[in-house]
Amino acid sequence: MINCEQASTICNKKQYQEASLLEQIKLSLHLMFCKACSSFSRKNRKLTILCNKADLQILSEQEKIKMKETIERSS
Repeated sequence: MINCEQASTICNKKQYQEASLLEQIKLSLHLMFCKACSSFSRKNRKLTILCNKADLQILSEQEKIKMKETIERSS
């Protein structure tokens, strides 16, 4: 059996399709017995759905560098 910290890590990995089948099974077993982690998992799924619907855009590496330079100049 895994602990809650391990469960949250696997839950986050599962959100990005990075959890192995064994990890997913361990998480499922843990969620059957742990209400706190079960709630966290549900909220995590909802957050993923909302982020996907929002069609969030990320900055390119060049945009990040430019923003960092701008912030450093203004400091």
